[in-house]
Amino acid sequence: MAIEKLTNKYEDTYRYAYNVAKYLKKSDIIFLTGDLGAGKTLFTQGLCKGLGVKEEITSPTFNLLNIYQNTEQDLTVYHFDLYRLDKEEELEDIGFNEYVYSDGISIIEWADKFPEYLPDEYLLIEIKKTGENDRIIKLSFCGDRYKELGKEIDF
Repeated sequence: MAIEKLTNKYEDTYRYAYNVAKYLKKSDIIFLTGDLGAGKTLFTQGLCKGLGVKEEITSPTFNLLNIYQNTEQDLTVYHFDLYRLDKEEELEDIGFNEYVYSDGISIIEWADKFPEYLPDEYLLIEIKKTGENDRIIKLSFCGDRYKELGKEIDF
């Protein structure tokens, strides 16, 4: 099961992510894939704002992980960027499993780098750049929780 959405402006991509966030809950895992410049971090910004995060959302490319809080809803968002990692062992070094298998929401950019190490159930968001501002955003639902999520999302 998959849903595809075409966006033509940065604002549309952001707004789509903001709306997807309304369906997420604690412990959800989101994989983001796409080429450099496709809009993974922009999509994450929309997700985080939709989850009620008030602080500025930046790419964790050099930190590998940014942690955001929505204290009003007692929600933590873990934003990973695996681009700079070369080996699975490096995931262990940053405590990847402790974060991903917690009650926070995990957003993982470049998740496709280590598919054998990652959880079996997740929401996959693939972003494909088709023009200067045009994107095809594909949501795929892997596992029971996410198949149910796919039935809920109606846009």
